[in-house]
Amino acid sequence: MPDTDAPASPGPQEDVVDLLLAQHAEIERLFLLVIGGTGDTRRDAFDDLVKLLAAHETAEEEVIHPLARTLPGSGGDAMVDERLAEERQAKETLQTLIAGGVDAGGFDTGIVLLRDAVLTHSRYEERYEFPHLRQHVPADRLRSLATAVRAAEATAPTRPHPSAQSAKGNLAAGPALAVVDRVRDAIRKPSKS
Repeated sequence: MPDTDAPASPGPQEDVVDLLLAQHAEIERLFLLVIGGTGDTRRDAFDDLVKLLAAHETAEEEVIHPLARTLPGSGGDAMVDERLAEERQAKETLQTLIAGGVDAGGFDTGIVLLRDAVLTHSRYEERYEFPHLRQHVPADRLRSLATAVRAAEATAPTRPHPSAQSAKGNLAAGPALAVVDRVRDAIRKPSKS
C-alpha cells in the first residue's frame, strides 16, 4: 500500500490535472479497500484514506478552487461554491466516521454513503473544473501548479476540518491544525503494533 504521508514527486511533465486525477483514482482504490477489508487492513486503508482526503481537499481549496473562480466560462464562483459545499459535507461525515472508528455500528453504511458523495464530487471536478483548467491555463503553469499542490499537501492537516475551508482559512488555521493532527497521529501509531 502506498505511503500517503510521502507522495512521489510529480514527474517533469505531470501537470496539476494529472496529479489530481491520479489522486482521485487512489481515493477510489482506498474506498474499495476500506469497504471490502477487515481488521487491520481495513483500519490502515481507512487511515490512509482520511489522510489523503484531508491533504487533497486542502490543496484544492488553497490552489485549484481560487484559480477556477477566475476562469472564463467555468461558472466561477457558483461552480466552486458547489464543490466547497460538497467538500464540507464530506468532511463532516468523515469526522463522524473517524470518531466512531471502523468497528462502530453504522460505519459500513456511512462509508458507502461517503464514497458515493466523494466520487460524485470527484466526477464533477473532472467534468467541469479540470477541463477549464486545461483550456485556459498554460501547460507550464499547470505543471508548476502540481508542485504548488504537493507543497500545500505537505503542510495540510491529516484529518478533516470543515471550518477551515477556504484558501484564507486553510492558510490561517491549516499549519496549526496540521501540527495537532500529526502529533495525534504520532501518539496513535505505536498502539497499532
